Amino acid sequence: MSYYPPVSPYAAGLGCKCPRCGQGPLFDGYLKLRKDCEQCQLDYAKADSGDGPAVFVIFIVGFAAVAMAFVARYVLYAPIGVALFISMTFAIGSILLIIRPLKATMIALQYANKASEGRLEE
Repeated sequence: MSYYPPVSPYAAGLGCKCPRCGQGPLFDGYLKLRKDCEQCQLDYAKADSGDGPAVFVIFIVGFAAVAMAFVARYVLYAPIGVALFISMTFAIGSILLIIRPLKATMIALQYANKASEGRLEE
């Protein structure tokens, strides 16, 4: 078994790299995980971020988009259509920008904390 120096889960997540070696790409496409790391052969079969990244994105981007629409409408007195357009454009761009590194960070944190399914002790 090879030794791999510790990799910060946040650095691996933001770079969308393997949580063990920090070198190989984590994704095969935009959000689809690879089967394994091409550098250290870490199997990604157990990596499952679930709905976590989507929930965080909804909370973060949703709050910011509503605040932006409010400011555009009631502070800058933009017509409602313009405020909606600004808010939706911001929301879509932000979602596409942060969902991938957030999913990678959740997977890296899962690996770093040795997270696994819950089991009952017998």
